[in-house]
Amino acid sequence: MNSVVHFELPVSNMSRAREFYSRVFGWQLNKFDDRNTMVTTSQTDARGIPQKPGAINGSLYLPQRPSTPSVVVDVPDLRAHIAKVIENGGKLVDEPKTIPGLGMYARFEDPEGNLVGLWQIL
Repeated sequence: MNSVVHFELPVSNMSRAREFYSRVFGWQLNKFDDRNTMVTTSQTDARGIPQKPGAINGSLYLPQRPSTPSVVVDVPDLRAHIAKVIENGGKLVDEPKTIPGLGMYARFEDPEGNLVGLWQIL
């Protein structure tokens, strides 16, 4: 079984969203690049992996198209799961990309139109 390991929240105003989630939940927010902020919701190890079982971290992002919150699922073989997604009626939205020192990431749209991420630890 593959677990949900990350969440993604689309935002239209990054500074407003950062301030809101920091003040409301006390989350730690770290700018990743111009369009993405990493969100820490729980104590982590040196690699950013939550130490509390079941806890997940996430990100805020400025979407390039209308979007809704989504989850990211941990998989052992990203490319094999992309093939499964396509075989079962899903569509690849973002080609796999490597996050240096962490893993590989891609997104797909399921047959219901939901955006879902795939994550493979390297």
